Amino acid sequence: MAKPDFYETLGVARGADEKELKSAYRKLAMKYHPDKNPGNAEAEHRFKEVSEAYEYLKDPQKRAAYDRFGHAAFEQGGMGGGGMGGGGGFSDIFEDIFGEMMGGRGGRRSSGGRERGADLRYNMEISLEEAYTGKTAQIRVPTSITCDVCTGSGAKPGTQPTTCATCGGAGRVRAAQGFFSVERTCPTCHGRGQTITDPCTKCAGQGRVTEERSLSVNIPAGIEDGTRIRLSGEGEAGMRGGPAGDLYIFLSVRPHAVFQREGADLYCSVPISMTSAALGGKFDITTMDGARSRVTVPEGTQPGKELRLRGKGMPVLRSAQFGDLYVRITIETPQKLSKRQRELLMEFQELSSKETSPESTGFFSKMKGFFDTMSD
Repeated sequence: MAKPDFYETLGVARGADEKELKSAYRKLAMKYHPDKNPGNAEAEHRFKEVSEAYEYLKDPQKRAAYDRFGHAAFEQGGMGGGGMGGGGGFSDIFEDIFGEMMGGRGGRRSSGGRERGADLRYNMEISLEEAYTGKTAQIRVPTSITCDVCTGSGAKPGTQPTTCATCGGAGRVRAAQGFFSVERTCPTCHGRGQTITDPCTKCAGQGRVTEERSLSVNIPAGIEDGTRIRLSGEGEAGMRGGPAGDLYIFLSVRPHAVFQREGADLYCSVPISMTSAALGGKFDITTMDGARSRVTVPEGTQPGKELRLRGKGMPVLRSAQFGDLYVRITIETPQKLSKRQRELLMEFQELSSKETSPESTGFFSKMKGFFDTMSD
């Protein structure tokens, strides 16, 4: 008798994606599962068919072979065929597909009850100058470390943890619930698979103790605000000798009194006098490298103009390149004028023309034209 088509068995189209395959299998497996149909040979047969179909179609390589050659691809041992050979049987497939619902195998602890330690976070604030030059910082982190008395086993020296009698070392116990077989964390060993009858006096059987450690952290030049640095294995020690977690350093850069940063470029605002803006001039500015750079102000400079100093910005992270420094010009209006200064400014105003103030003259001309149009 010819074997039924796998796609027809699951009731899906040949172009069905992984999600559709999984959904179809879940519905049919629940419908025909032997626990739900005790003594029903037909239901058991259908359950085997849908399980076999899903076993092959969920594997991209097996599915590609089936799409090309049909059932012949798996005959005589092809593609690891021969029914369910090598796949662990129907129960493994069923547990895979319902693993999340049943609290399945994915949540088991490692052998011997070892658990990976938690990751830790450390917030560090640095100055813009430190971000420019880079630094090596010493930090102190309170964390759990492996107990030096029991070397992480949790048992008193000279003794060893014993296999949990309730779960047999699996860390989980299985209980029947309707037509499901549900796994739960072992209530005796709490999922570790082992029990300690004579715990270590220093760590009380945890295999780790809390201490403050001193660590050296390298801050590279050019690092930006919000950067995360990962120190592998420097987090919390694992339970019962398990691997340590990681330590994450979250960096923030304090605002600077003079410079604002945008990527590798720096910006600063420099006020100059009205006469310097009109006549042009020069001034010196101290850059982040501590040097003094000369800035030339062109004649007739307007407020908001940016003058660029190439290579005077921040270093580019892990590169020999530097950003630029942009000097934004602001113009300071004279205050508290003397009588003579006022006279000179009034004389200058009388001598002004459209050529000396083209923008303001043009603006008011446009305004006049607008209101003339409104009155027509």
